[in-house]
Amino acid sequence: MAASTPSIKVRRPPSAQDLARPRLELDGGLLAEALRTLIEGCEPLGGVERYVAALKLKANLFAEAFAGGAPNLTRQGFLQLCTFMPTVRRRIALYVDDAHFPAMRDALGKLLDGDPLSVDARVAAFCANYRQDKEHRFIRDVAAEVLHNVSPENYPLMTRWIWDHTANSGVIRELWHGDDVDHMKIDVPDGYATHLMLREELAAWLTQNGVFADVLHYVDMVCAQVYANYICAQGGTYLRTDFSAPEDPMRHTRRMLGLDGVRPGSNKTRLKAIDGEAFVIDDTPFLS
Repeated sequence: MAASTPSIKVRRPPSAQDLARPRLELDGGLLAEALRTLIEGCEPLGGVERYVAALKLKANLFAEAFAGGAPNLTRQGFLQLCTFMPTVRRRIALYVDDAHFPAMRDALGKLLDGDPLSVDARVAAFCANYRQDKEHRFIRDVAAEVLHNVSPENYPLMTRWIWDHTANSGVIRELWHGDDVDHMKIDVPDGYATHLMLREELAAWLTQNGVFADVLHYVDMVCAQVYANYICAQGGTYLRTDFSAPEDPMRHTRRMLGLDGVRPGSNKTRLKAIDGEAFVIDDTPFLS
């Protein structure tokens, strides 16, 4: 039976009374440094506005792919979306072949069908369709990317690189204010309430610092820049499979945002098949 048409109308974000939200201890100085680095790094490629435009185009691709509901999602359309999921595209090959894609499509339909307050349960149910081991932790990122890009107003980006409580890693850790963060276990859950709180605090900080338009996209870009700074500080060793050492300071930032999905000058993508070859889809003009 086909999955039901997802309910993705924009709703009022849950209030503090609707949802118990954790307290986040974020370092304003680290945020200021990330924003400065982001703005300066964007200049050689046309400025930060070009990144905003690219993120809008990415969201439009997701919206168009799911416009008729998950039951009408095509395999080719989902393949195109996967190229813009940086922590997913090299691992998902088995689940987008002809045999397994219908199950993925049905699971996505159930994931998208519900109110934001039920999203943690829906993400857990989506992940439960797949093995619960280290090799399949990327499945959470599939859910997070689809939710956020189909309905960004309802769902902040909730990927593991934003915050992974089990691994004690992600943007929240890199922004945490403390004297010995490297040896601290941050006891903050990685569910919807935490990510919503992070987005609201970053949005408020950005507004206070002169960002008044496209604030949700700026939140994503600042988060990507924070984590890109972490990757660079680690010498490019973390997630080496996905993030090789960059030749320019913004390459990791583009990758975290999924804006490097199509290889410039060709119709090859960074979505890997099981044999290691890149899938071929219609070329899409993104930042190179």
